[in-house]
Amino acid sequence: MKRQVIFAPEARDDLLSLYSYIAAQSGPLTALGYIDRIEEYCRGFDLASERGAIRNDIRPGLRTVGFERRITISFHVATETVTIERIFYAGRDVDHILRSDD
Repeated sequence: MKRQVIFAPEARDDLLSLYSYIAAQSGPLTALGYIDRIEEYCRGFDLASERGAIRNDIRPGLRTVGFERRITISFHVATETVTIERIFYAGRDVDHILRSDD
Protein backbone atom coordinates (compact mmCIF):
# COMPACT_ATOMS: atom_id res chain seq x y z
CA MET A 1 0.00 0.00 0.00
CA LYS A 2 1.33 3.42 -0.95
CA ARG A 3 1.04 6.16 1.66
CA GLN A 4 1.52 9.91 1.42
CA VAL A 5 4.62 11.17 3.28
CA ILE A 6 4.05 14.35 5.28
CA PHE A 7 6.70 16.37 7.13
CA ALA A 8 5.43 17.82 10.41
CA PRO A 9 6.37 21.47 11.05
CA GLU A 10 8.87 20.31 13.69
CA ALA A 11 10.60 18.05 11.15
CA ARG A 12 10.80 20.96 8.69
CA ASP A 13 12.32 23.11 11.44
CA ASP A 14 14.82 20.33 12.18
CA LEU A 15 15.84 20.22 8.51
CA LEU A 16 16.27 24.01 8.38
CA SER A 17 18.40 23.98 11.53
CA LEU A 18 20.50 21.13 10.19
CA TYR A 19 20.94 22.95 6.88
CA SER A 20 22.12 26.10 8.69
CA TYR A 21 24.58 24.14 10.81
CA ILE A 22 26.09 22.22 7.89
CA ALA A 23 26.15 25.29 5.63
CA ALA A 24 28.15 27.19 8.25
CA GLN A 25 30.60 24.31 8.64
CA SER A 26 30.91 22.95 5.09
CA GLY A 27 29.12 25.32 2.73
CA PRO A 28 25.61 25.62 1.31
CA LEU A 29 26.04 23.09 -1.50
CA THR A 30 27.15 20.38 0.91
CA ALA A 31 24.27 21.23 3.24
CA LEU A 32 21.72 21.20 0.43
CA GLY A 33 22.96 17.84 -0.83
CA TYR A 34 22.69 16.30 2.64
CA ILE A 35 19.19 17.69 3.24
CA ASP A 36 18.10 16.43 -0.20
CA ARG A 37 19.32 12.91 0.67
CA ILE A 38 17.41 12.95 3.96
CA GLU A 39 14.21 14.13 2.28
CA GLU A 40 14.55 11.53 -0.48
CA TYR A 41 15.07 8.79 2.11
CA CYS A 42 11.95 9.93 3.97
CA ARG A 43 9.89 10.05 0.78
CA GLY A 44 10.79 6.36 0.37
CA PHE A 45 8.54 5.63 3.35
CA ASP A 46 5.60 5.87 0.95
CA LEU A 47 5.93 2.17 0.11
CA ALA A 48 8.19 0.85 2.86
CA SER A 49 6.44 2.54 5.76
CA GLU A 50 6.63 0.03 8.55
CA ARG A 51 10.37 0.03 9.07
CA GLY A 52 12.57 1.00 11.95
CA ALA A 53 12.15 0.40 15.65
CA ILE A 54 8.73 0.67 17.25
CA ARG A 55 8.97 3.08 20.21
CA ASN A 56 5.67 2.59 22.03
CA ASP A 57 7.63 3.27 25.23
CA ILE A 58 7.77 6.93 24.20
CA ARG A 59 4.47 7.33 22.35
CA PRO A 60 2.02 4.77 20.89
CA GLY A 61 2.77 4.10 17.24
CA LEU A 62 6.03 6.05 17.17
CA ARG A 63 8.84 4.57 15.08
CA THR A 64 12.47 5.60 14.71
CA VAL A 65 14.97 4.78 12.02
CA GLY A 66 18.57 5.80 11.39
CA PHE A 67 19.98 7.49 8.32
CA GLU A 68 23.66 7.40 7.37
CA ARG A 69 24.69 6.71 10.99
CA ARG A 70 24.26 10.39 11.96
CA ILE A 71 20.52 11.03 11.79
CA THR A 72 17.54 9.61 13.69
CA ILE A 73 14.14 10.06 12.07
CA SER A 74 10.96 9.68 14.14
CA PHE A 75 7.63 9.06 12.41
CA HIS A 76 4.09 7.69 12.66
CA VAL A 77 2.38 5.42 10.16
CA ALA A 78 -1.38 5.80 9.58
CA THR A 79 -3.65 4.11 7.10
CA GLU A 80 -2.95 6.56 4.27
CA THR A 81 -0.05 8.68 5.55
CA VAL A 82 3.38 8.58 7.08
CA THR A 83 4.14 11.65 9.18
CA ILE A 84 7.79 12.49 9.70
CA GLU A 85 7.69 13.94 13.22
CA ARG A 86 11.30 14.93 13.94
CA ILE A 87 14.76 14.62 12.39
CA PHE A 88 17.64 14.55 14.87
CA TYR A 89 21.33 15.01 14.18
CA ALA A 90 23.97 12.98 16.04
CA GLY A 91 24.51 13.65 19.71
CA ARG A 92 20.94 14.68 20.51
CA ASP A 93 19.10 12.92 23.34
CA VAL A 94 16.30 11.64 21.12
CA ASP A 95 14.39 9.83 23.88
CA HIS A 96 14.35 12.88 26.14
CA ILE A 97 13.31 15.27 23.36
CA LEU A 98 10.53 13.01 22.09
CA ARG A 99 9.17 12.50 25.60
CA SER A 100 9.24 16.30 26.11
CA ASP A 101 7.31 16.90 22.87
CA ASP A 102 4.19 15.32 24.41
